[in-house]
Amino acid sequence: MILKRPGEIDAMVDAARVNRAALEAVEAHLAPGVTTAELNDVAEDVILRSGGSPAFKGYRGFPATLCTSLNEVVVHGIPDDRPLQEGDTVSIDVGTFYKGYAADMAKTYAIGAIPDDVQRLLETTERSLYAGIERATPGNRLGDVSAAIQDVVEQEGFWVVREFVGHGIGRTFHEPPDVPNFGRAGTGPVLRPGLVLAIEPMVATSRTSVVVLDDGWTAPTETGVPSAHFEHTVAVTEDGPRILTAKETTSIGEGVAHGA
Repeated sequence: MILKRPGEIDAMVDAARVNRAALEAVEAHLAPGVTTAELNDVAEDVILRSGGSPAFKGYRGFPATLCTSLNEVVVHGIPDDRPLQEGDTVSIDVGTFYKGYAADMAKTYAIGAIPDDVQRLLETTERSLYAGIERATPGNRLGDVSAAIQDVVEQEGFWVVREFVGHGIGRTFHEPPDVPNFGRAGTGPVLRPGLVLAIEPMVATSRTSVVVLDDGWTAPTETGVPSAHFEHTVAVTEDGPRILTAKETTSIGEGVAHGA
């Protein structure tokens, strides 16, 4: 694990601020009829004007600034000219490099009214993210984070995706350790102050595998069931987990609101 000094975490807050601004700009444009390619342009403009660079664009050949994953697509959807429609859900995943450090964040949005079970899926996935974050404290183990996420998801009868996991983050976008959204409490490496994690539960409404389409990126559920994805960049500190991509980068124990 690559541990960061307090000054490095402060630098990551700056990257997270740019990343958050890009996501909030996208939020303001979400509506039926808007294309995911248009949303991609909005996010890229914010990042570039802020002096940052898109972390996804060019990464292993990925062609865009955003991952825009619709309905049954779990992750890595490529923005295109398909208009959003009433009843869609779309996961917006954005990553940014700024002055040598990375930040990563994702949120799934409803476009207009969606079925009750899908709304519950979104709420549960977001709640599982915060359950995992709350366990990201010094002395806990990585499995405590994973198990907390899994417990929330499975209590609601949903399925934790196994094929994709979270990751460490810092000067490079993907650092050790992997952060599964399933596992056993009390297992895995001990969490230490200075560790920064991209915690990102990916959840489907029922048990399913995830497949990757011929474009090499788009990853839908094999059975076509809806999915959701939420993510924050989180630092483990002596004062508890610090959500760098939240609107207020205080520790979770100091009142960072769920859903912020």
